[in-house]
Amino acid sequence: MAMALVRTPPSATHEQPARRLARLEQPLVLYRGGVIEQAVVAYECWGQLNAARDNAVLVFTGLSPSAHAASSAEDPRPGWWETMIGAGRPIDTSRFFVVCVNSLGSPYGSSSPASLDPRTGRRYGIHFPEVAVEDIARAGREALRTLGIERVAAVVGPSLGGMVVLAYCAQFPGEVENLVTISGAARATPFAIALRSLQREMVRSDPAWRGGNYEPGRGPRLGLRLARKLGTITYRSAEEWQERFGRQRGAETAGMPGDFRPQFEVEAYLEHQALRFADTFDANCYLYLSRAMDQFDLADHGGGSLAAAFDRLGVQRSLVLGVETDLLFPVGQQREIADHLRAAGGSVDYHAFPSLQGHDAFLTDLARFEPAIGGFLKRIGR
Repeated sequence: MAMALVRTPPSATHEQPARRLARLEQPLVLYRGGVIEQAVVAYECWGQLNAARDNAVLVFTGLSPSAHAASSAEDPRPGWWETMIGAGRPIDTSRFFVVCVNSLGSPYGSSSPASLDPRTGRRYGIHFPEVAVEDIARAGREALRTLGIERVAAVVGPSLGGMVVLAYCAQFPGEVENLVTISGAARATPFAIALRSLQREMVRSDPAWRGGNYEPGRGPRLGLRLARKLGTITYRSAEEWQERFGRQRGAETAGMPGDFRPQFEVEAYLEHQALRFADTFDANCYLYLSRAMDQFDLADHGGGSLAAAFDRLGVQRSLVLGVETDLLFPVGQQREIADHLRAAGGSVDYHAFPSLQGHDAFLTDLARFEPAIGGFLKRIGR
């Protein structure tokens, strides 16, 4: 089987807070009962909002990135989806006003455990209210309201964002005509729950976590490193690990008895990814978002029935993308979404790509994802 061209995006500088902040005028009441009194949603935008205010495309992110999905005049640094968003690109800013929001609970500008609690002047930490996937969706909608946008032309999201777009449509039926969910799920599998449970335990077991009450810059770096290594292993496929690294050893390999330092290049790669994440992501934010993914079940919006939940979405056209080698969000979950959307009466485009890159393929196997997304969005309004 011939491999599609894989283009690795530019070195993404997506670990910085977004340049724009939507400060919500009313307290944000959360899905599981908490309240954020002075909620803030960080976002970035590209393109122009038309006079009818109906050409907005709302993008939700995966767990790790900020809202800096692409470069702009405000921030020229490459984004995490740099070649996907822009004039003439798949999410075409010559047609659409694109808004990418930083997830509620993430440390890159939106209200989160890393934010200052206005009541105390100190970071919320573990006292931040529980965040649900539904809250991420609602916060994104409220950010659009501050821009005077009542409806969106499309809502798009990969990974965690793929869950969020479903939650958005379930909570605000009839407000979205076009949905794009990428390597997402209507609910987590037991495998994914077990994996994330172990990752959270790694963080909480680090003495530096201190029950969630650590000082800025002094958190559980070791726990985050280990959790990220485990996650990175599942973001790609075994076939890619073999093709990319094989059994190549580093230039200086350990070999003395009792010396268990890393010897293989794949170990060095994992360490690099883990250090970058641990140096930029807040541990409590990681715990909150990880648990939110486990708790999400779209069937909760249909009285326990997935079919009933999908019936209420009111989406006319959908694009559902998955990857055959995805361990974290198996392709059967995307097929399930597509089947339910069709049964609910919508028009559905579904693709299961044979990418070697596993769950991360939407970031790397752009030769497959760009035509599918661009082709779908070109048909909007035509």
